[in-house]
Amino acid sequence: MDTPTPDPRLNLIDPDPDVAFDRAVGESYIRYAGMLNQRGYVQSSLGNMVIRVPHPKYADGLCYVKPQGLSLEEATIDDLVITDIPHGAIVHGTRATTVGHQMNREILRLRPDVNCVIHLHHDETIAFLAAGFAEIRSTSLTFSYLMQKPAAYLPAHLNVEEDVAPIKTFIHDTNCIVMRRHGFTVLGRSVSEAYHRTNVLVSEVKRNIIVETLCAARGTKGEYLSGEDMQWMFERGDAVVYPEAKQAGKA
Repeated sequence: MDTPTPDPRLNLIDPDPDVAFDRAVGESYIRYAGMLNQRGYVQSSLGNMVIRVPHPKYADGLCYVKPQGLSLEEATIDDLVITDIPHGAIVHGTRATTVGHQMNREILRLRPDVNCVIHLHHDETIAFLAAGFAEIRSTSLTFSYLMQKPAAYLPAHLNVEEDVAPIKTFIHDTNCIVMRRHGFTVLGRSVSEAYHRTNVLVSEVKRNIIVETLCAARGTKGEYLSGEDMQWMFERGDAVVYPEAKQAGKA
């Protein structure tokens, strides 16, 4: 496979006086980064999270993201940088972003409905798939209602952080990318939704490990939801997770 040609604007420090750092967004970023860390999801400095915000000057919006060399555990609000989406130019801040930010930006470029991407090198997910299991199967209703699309599984040799070209072939059909030997990437329309989807994915991985361990001990087979059942729930996720409030006096 040919090595992609780097964008000359990638990590170019190009301050834009029309871009003001929004501390409310920065505080939200650090809050959710801390919540991910408290749950034990953060390993090393390589995982990341990106929050997209609209801007009248940038058609795709702008990204708030931690720079290279820091983990989500370590990052403070003053460490965050802002980049554009097509090129990765740094319009606020002075530190370079990680190689994984190329994947984040490409996902946001292709999915205008997504405003947060969380990428983690989650121990149990990596270990479960390395043990020979082909996929994370669903034991509960919550996964499908929250995720709303099936997971996409990438082979270990395919690194879409370094070469983003394959992303366009699957990203519209998933909200969760499971990356063998690597970790996972979860998408959300908001940082809250991406966080809860991350939690439900991690819970499903743990449930799979528990089910398979207990079944091995008992000589039984696990019970998992069928693809048809999951599809039914994918299609009804918003109605279950985000029911609309009603005005008094109306049915």
